[in-house]
Parts: sequence; structure tokens; C-alpha cells
Amino acid sequence: MTSAQQQVELFNAELADFLDGSPTPFHAVATLSQMLGKACFQGLNEAEDWTLERGGKYFVTRNGSSIIAFVVGQNDLATAGIRMAGAHTDSPCLMVKPNPELVRNGYYQLGVEVYGGALLNPWFDRDLSLAGRLVYSDKNGQLKQTLINFNDPIAVVPSLAIHLDREANKGRSINPQTDISPILMQAEEGEDFHVMLAQRFLSDGDKVLDYELCFYDVQGAATVGLKKEFFASARLDNLLSCFVGAKALLAADGTNTALLVCNDHEEVGSVSSAGANGPFLESVFDRLCSHDASATNKSRILDRSLFISCDNAHAVHPNYLLKHDEKHSPVLNGGPVIKVNSTQRYATNGVTASFFRQMCSDENVPVQTFVARGDMGCGSTIGPVTSAKLGVPTLDVGIPQLAMHSCRELTGTLDPERLARVLKAFYNRPGALVVEPR
Repeated sequence: MTSAQQQVELFNAELADFLDGSPTPFHAVATLSQMLGKACFQGLNEAEDWTLERGGKYFVTRNGSSIIAFVVGQNDLATAGIRMAGAHTDSPCLMVKPNPELVRNGYYQLGVEVYGGALLNPWFDRDLSLAGRLVYSDKNGQLKQTLINFNDPIAVVPSLAIHLDREANKGRSINPQTDISPILMQAEEGEDFHVMLAQRFLSDGDKVLDYELCFYDVQGAATVGLKKEFFASARLDNLLSCFVGAKALLAADGTNTALLVCNDHEEVGSVSSAGANGPFLESVFDRLCSHDASATNKSRILDRSLFISCDNAHAVHPNYLLKHDEKHSPVLNGGPVIKVNSTQRYATNGVTASFFRQMCSDENVPVQTFVARGDMGCGSTIGPVTSAKLGVPTLDVGIPQLAMHSCRELTGTLDPERLARVLKAFYNRPGALVVEPR
């Protein structure tokens, strides 16, 4: 095995650990915070004044589900700008409702709400667990919060037998209100879910007040395929990009000011205080500028900056070739994908795409392009939202994957490490990110 192959295997092993340990955005941010803390990044509090130093490494979280980490570079912001990459921490899932208890025919179930554009069929007949954030009052009446994870498989959504639905293989529709409530156990009326949570995760006298909990498939990430060329996991969209961005930032050499933002709520439109359409990134950007004596003109800094939105891209499905534009057909292990859309669903333009192609060439990384069929829509990302709010040059890229928005997705083993290398080069690239007019 070559050193390059070993590097890829090590990268994917760390990626698998991150994915398995991050069943919710809250857990993802906690895991990222641990990674950054071990690398001597200092945690900041938005409610306090910041004293930033050149060469300093920092991170700040919002709502426990979004995080921004950055390195204050030696170069002035007015000349070098800020190198920014972004991803999102949330994934489509089944979230538990506030009053979820359902007891039907002796089965104890929980009512759920579909979060994001989830593919619902794959959630049937899976071993499911439950994780998220609890908010509670302790025995002294103090309001507190904690992350929880059952870890073990505690629920299942059984399929209806083919004998009871002979048309199931001809296009069964799924009612998100009535068809996908997971079964947790056999029980009688009177089981209180809040009490169950308190008994399992809290101390005597503590009382659960609220929660944000989602079900997840307990099957861990795995390398699959006869040649071990594929990587399968839950939440590849888009925790894969969060991990890739974090690994690249950890490798930043401190010459330039480099930043990574991982926002929550992208899958439901990004409109929240912790989402890309909220003020989180702009607030941190402004505070960064206020600590640089050269930063007298924000527009000048933005013009010299670049934002790379990283969100997985659609690879061509071999069973559904006609769903893709034949001239823009990304494949697994074919390299990162530049995402283009003329109606600005993606923020890429000719200049930012060319810059990314040049970086890929310098790193000997292949690059692909995705454009949706003209008679079909495409997904959205935090790219256009961030570009519009900040006014920063932006492009959208991503790792090609299959089964997007399923509870188990598939990508290639080579591409995550490739994108990490390109983002590292982006963070460390000398000079301003400016294309001079001819």
C-alpha cells in the first residue's frame, strides 16, 4: 500500500468516527469543538468582548448547532482578504414531536415530524436510535441543557406486508402523519415520554421541560464495494463537508486569515439565527475586521475574499441515466464537483469556478461539473444566501454522492481527502484572491 493510499484510509477512518459520533447537529458541533480544542483553538463567547491576536486560533458556537472557527492570519485583511469555507450541520431526519406519545394496539410509538426533504422509504425496517438536546430544570429550579444519545437501537418503523398492499412495488405513497411513527415497545396507556427521558438521562429531582430529538439509523459508516472504492454512511450530506472543512482549517499555516462556518437549518431554508440566512457569519466577520488595523474598508476586504460553499453534489445514478444532463455527469471518485446554475441556485460564476479549477490542477486533483437538466430543478445551498448577505465572491462545490437525503448515503473513498487538500491549499494560497481585469 502506498503512502497516498494510507493517507486516504486514515482520513476515511477519522471521517467514519466523526459521522458515527454526530447523529444530530448538536453532537456534530460538540465533536467539532473537541477537534478544534485539541488543536489549541480557543473557544469564544458571543456575549463577551473578543481580543484577537495574529496567529490566534478561535471558534464560537451559536445555539449549540452552528459553529464558526477561524485562524487570524499574519497578512493584513485589506490586502489578503479572508479565506472562507462553509457547510451545514443538519440532515433530513425524523424529529420527535412535543407531545409524541401514541399507544395503539398495545404498541408504544412516538409521533414524528419530517425535517427537511427526506427520502422516507429508506427509514422503514431500520434499527433506529434517538439523540439530541434536552432542556430541563434541576432540583434547584435552574434551567439547564444537555446532549443525549440512546446509542442502542430502540425503535423501528416496520413496513406493511406485501400481502396487505399488493400495489406496494408499483408506487406506494407514504403519509408522513400516519405511516412513519416508530415503535419503541409494547406498553399500556400512561407512559410519559418526558418522564422516561428524565429517568434515563437526568438526576433525581430534574424535570424535562423540552427537547429537540431526532431518530437516526444506528448502522455505522463503512467502506463498501468489491474494491472498497465506496464509502457509505448516514448524514454524508452534509457532515462530510463539515469534517473536510475542519481538517483543512486545522492544516492552515496561519499566513492568511482562514475561516470555516458550519450552519444549521440549511435543509429547511437557512432562515434562523443559526442558519446561513441569519447574522452569525456577518457578525463574526465584522468582529474580525474590527481587530485588524488595516480593515478600514469592509468592501475592499470582501472584494479580496472568497467563500467556498461545500455541499455534496449529485452523482449520476446508473439506473436513472435520463435524470441527468449527459454532458454534466459527475461520478464517484471522479473528484470534487463545481456546481453551476444560471438561476443562482448555486453561487458559482466563471471567475470563481476558474479559480477553483486552478487550485485543483495545482494539487493534482481531478474536477467535475454539475448542471441539472433543463427540465428539472436542482438543490439549494448556503452559497447564494451567504454571497447575498455578505457580498463576497462565492462558488459552490461538493463531493459527488448517490442516495442523497436517504438515511444512508453513498460516496467514493477518494474524493473527501481530495477536497480537503484543495481547501487546505485555498487557506494557504499566497496573495489576494483577485482576478485582474484585462
